[in-house]
Amino acid sequence: MDEHDHDDHGESEGRVTSPMQEFGMGEVGIGIAVLLAGLVLTFGLAFGLVAI
Repeated sequence: MDEHDHDDHGESEGRVTSPMQEFGMGEVGIGIAVLLAGLVLTFGLAFGLVAI
C-alpha cells in the first residue's frame, strides 16, 4: 500500500455520485420545464432583439 491510498473510513455503502442515484418523473418534469424556460429565454430574447 503506498502513501496515496485512501481509506473509506468504515463506510460500507461507498461513494454515491449523481449519475448513480435514482430519479423519478417529478425530477424529469422539472428538468424539462427548466429546459423549455431556458430555450424560450434564449431564443425568444434573441429573436425579440432582432425584430426591433
